Amino acid sequence: MDESGDSGRPRSGADGPDPGSAPEGGKPQRRDAPGGGILMGRPFGVPVYVAPSWFLVAALITWVFGGQLDRVLPELGNLRYLVSLFFAVAFYASVLVHELAHTVAALRFKLPVRRIQLQFFGGVSEIEKESDTPGREFVLAFVGPLLSLVLSGVFYLGMKAVEPGTVPGVLLAGLMISNLIVAIFNLLPGLPLDGGRMLRAVVWKITGNPMSGTVAAAWFGRALAVSVLIGLPLLTHTGSDADVGGMETVMDALLAAILAAIIWTGAGNSLRMARLREHLPELRARTLTRRAVPVETGTPLSEALRRANEAGARALVVVDSHGDPTALVREAAIVGVPEHRRPWVAVSGLAQDLTEGMKVPAELAGEALLDRLRASPATEYLVVEESGAIYGVLSTADVERAFVQAMARPGS
Repeated sequence: MDESGDSGRPRSGADGPDPGSAPEGGKPQRRDAPGGGILMGRPFGVPVYVAPSWFLVAALITWVFGGQLDRVLPELGNLRYLVSLFFAVAFYASVLVHELAHTVAALRFKLPVRRIQLQFFGGVSEIEKESDTPGREFVLAFVGPLLSLVLSGVFYLGMKAVEPGTVPGVLLAGLMISNLIVAIFNLLPGLPLDGGRMLRAVVWKITGNPMSGTVAAAWFGRALAVSVLIGLPLLTHTGSDADVGGMETVMDALLAAILAAIIWTGAGNSLRMARLREHLPELRARTLTRRAVPVETGTPLSEALRRANEAGARALVVVDSHGDPTALVREAAIVGVPEHRRPWVAVSGLAQDLTEGMKVPAELAGEALLDRLRASPATEYLVVEESGAIYGVLSTADVERAFVQAMARPGS
């Protein structure tokens, strides 16, 4: 199963901004995500990982396909499992092609892709930003199933070119059918499947509201999850003489439950991320910034705090003799100094030198603000006006708090 990564959101989800993968200077700056699995390569500069769960499904495919080969080609003996393992690898190579189609389209639209991961139920392309038009969203979603259909056709032609009932013939037939199933399944109209993203694009185009498209596609996804949970076991045993109470029935029910849970969860996550994107513009540097007072390098901490209290400020900016900012006094460092020692501690000893990445324009908001903070991780940032004048200090803790509040706010 393919789930192209939901885009346009901080990759750390509800925990707040992730300071490691945003663009800097207009170019994607990728960081290998921990827990991705085994790195297999970097086609188009995007890391491809194989998750540990893939080995479980590869073993399962080898066992199941090996049983089928025993009925079709009994002369293979135990070699059937080697052929089955080759089929499992070839099938997931097809899944990789499916995901690379999403990746190439995303890069063509200048959407950064963090990674591709092959896992238990297929692959995931983690696209970090949302398409800016419904047309691009539709194309981005459709290219994956399209490539699976093309591969199915290629394997069909290959099957016609070899002798039926041979190892190549059986492998090509299996790959043709499996890619056709992947394409059809992903075209089902419900998030998080590609068909759900296509439905979202269509509703977005009709209504002019991406949130309306997400809501419609997510509820279709939930309906699809219920249909899979109930319908897949029934479909499997329709017209079958299999023992309805046997192990095969239990396995079918378990598979249906896992698939339904993945689809239901993915649809819910899509709704949650869409709700976040709707509230992202409310994250404004100007409104989240703490008022700050300038202090000289040698100013005692107690005196600096007295000036801040008098001015109603909550942050300290160290300036040079010309009044230009050079460092920010870290809030955590202030808390760590006992009150009786504050007259004897200069603010310079508690300050972090300013870098260019720690200067944030006051007008930044939403995703642009989060991108800027990810590009230069820090605990505090100097917020400046367009003229370069000091506006205040932005704390990462304040941004994360506002981020979590936006996540928890009901959708409109």
